[in-house]
Amino acid sequence: MTTAAARPSDRRISPVFLGILAVSAVTGWATWTGFAAEPGLAVFLFVTSAWIVSLCLHEYAHARTALHGGDVSVGAKGYLTLNPMKYTHALLSIVLPVLFVIMGGIGLPGGAVFIERHRIRGRLRHSLISAAGPLTNVLFAVVCTAPFWLGALDGVPSAFRFALAFLALLQVTAAILNFLPVPGLDGYGVVEPWLSPGVRRQVEPFALFGLLFVFALLWVPTVNGAFFDMIDAVLGFLCIEEIDTYCGFGLFRFWQGTDGFCQV
Repeated sequence: MTTAAARPSDRRISPVFLGILAVSAVTGWATWTGFAAEPGLAVFLFVTSAWIVSLCLHEYAHARTALHGGDVSVGAKGYLTLNPMKYTHALLSIVLPVLFVIMGGIGLPGGAVFIERHRIRGRLRHSLISAAGPLTNVLFAVVCTAPFWLGALDGVPSAFRFALAFLALLQVTAAILNFLPVPGLDGYGVVEPWLSPGVRRQVEPFALFGLLFVFALLWVPTVNGAFFDMIDAVLGFLCIEEIDTYCGFGLFRFWQGTDGFCQV
């Protein structure tokens, strides 16, 4: 199938998404220049809006891959417009992921687009549709970390560096958590087509609780510590130091104040 099956209006970028993108650009500029009286507020708005942009791209990747796989219905549903208001579960798509970031500095997109799977032929296509979302987070993380592993940080204001580091942490956590083979997450969607019908029927009732189960598990201190040790190792490989993500999270939660060594 090709995108010819979707009308041009179905693929027109939504003004809502463009507005969020504009907020990200303006607050990114304010973070870079120090224009805002409260740098933490600028970082908060920049990271939050950029995170929502990445959520939209995550869901768009699912929908666009599904379109090429044979589900032409995604166009009529508005999924190709990048409008977060068109998602099937707005609570899981936007509200909960933003709350997860504020509460624990964890990037965890939720399943949001409804794919008519009966239109898709071939197990590999089903797996690719599920993998497309978290792979978008991987690409977003590569872009965010590029100044670090390219050694291009000279002249970059500390507030912007901290914000980029924290945004990269969100993308890395989103990619890793979403690739977990837990019902309701994309990782399970990757392996599900290869499971027997009996196993799929047994697992299906748990799909609605997979996201909340993973988030609740991350509040267990030992699990949380091990998880973030792994995240720090990945970010370290990408040349991001723990102090950068720590200060980024501190600036993001500006209402709590920051430690003295996180100077901007």
